[in-house]
Amino acid sequence: MNFDTISFKDKKVLVRVDFNVPFDAQKNVTDDTRIKMALPTINKIIADGGAVILMSHLGRPKGERNPEMSLAPVAKHLQTLLKASVHFCAECVGETAEQAAAQLNVGEILVLENLRYHAEEEKGDKPFAEALAKLGDFYVNDAFGTAHRAHASTATIAAFFPTEKSFGYLIQKELESIAQVLKEGKKPVTAIIGGAKVSSKITIIENMMSKVNHIIIGGGMAFTFLKAKGFNVGSSLVEDDYVSLASKLIEQAKQLGVELHIPIDSISADTFAADANTQITRDENVADGWMGLDIGPKTLSHYQDVLKASKTILWNGPMGVFEMEAFAKGTLELALTIADVTDKGAFSVVGGGDSVAAVNKFNLSKRVSHVSTGGGAMLEYLEGKTLPGIAAIQQ
Repeated sequence: MNFDTISFKDKKVLVRVDFNVPFDAQKNVTDDTRIKMALPTINKIIADGGAVILMSHLGRPKGERNPEMSLAPVAKHLQTLLKASVHFCAECVGETAEQAAAQLNVGEILVLENLRYHAEEEKGDKPFAEALAKLGDFYVNDAFGTAHRAHASTATIAAFFPTEKSFGYLIQKELESIAQVLKEGKKPVTAIIGGAKVSSKITIIENMMSKVNHIIIGGGMAFTFLKAKGFNVGSSLVEDDYVSLASKLIEQAKQLGVELHIPIDSISADTFAADANTQITRDENVADGWMGLDIGPKTLSHYQDVLKASKTILWNGPMGVFEMEAFAKGTLELALTIADVTDKGAFSVVGGGDSVAAVNKFNLSKRVSHVSTGGGAMLEYLEGKTLPGIAAIQQ
């Protein structure tokens, strides 16, 4: 069901959002990106003549009522972003919550207290989901960041709304963007897979093989591939248990006609520190006692050439230790290249915590087609797994 085509007139709409945001000591929200991203969904319901009941988790209170993790400051902040009246309920289920929902007028918003004050939320408890479902007459899931969890508010609850359920704008855009890469993308399609460990990205690489033309490998995981090819990796991060699997992936890429790009030089350091001595390896080999912490200039140039010829790009994982200035160039320059080719008409999706952090650090989020809001959810979706929160709406 397309969110745009639904009329929410006179409906009380229960919306699962991801308002897991940071605070300062005075309980002021210090980064409201997640709140702002939910506004189009909220505004659409209000504009239709409906009322909105928002539910979210915050932190990990582990089933205990922890005042430090109350959503009250979030409700207060939300009021500064909206013209509509925002109310807060100190409960999320039970008589108090039911009364607050019943008293909610058209055009108003109710923020419920932290769902994870109840252990039943993370257990996917059916009676708890039913208690939540009593509050509204339509269910919208707009929390992609928790879509991979089979929790009461993200998955179980949907069964109580057999037809009156949909995704909000945020999840709808996430699914459309990923589909544009994996199914409908203009060729050549390039996936950039980086990060520290190959073990956490193997399933993604395997799933991508049949869907893309190029796979670019960067970050610490590259050295497991380099070792598989017989190169010396010095003291670089290597997962020895995965070397043989990396060899198989190299072979699999050849068989499928996918170009698997692995670094041909590196910026290496004599210790893992921002002020370490550094040198550029002249080839794939890293000297004994040195560790590769970023891609080298030849690799960067080659990767940029691949990206400049690409029409669809997915980026997941940095090229090096971009948090340290000495090893940030590979990630920064690659991000700038993605932004440039996007400006020229390519479609680009950035997902995964570190890639999103890099794009935000370099102020490039507005120059890519889509920045995913769900780290773990995005990874599992790219691996081809079924996400409970997505399946619950689609069923």
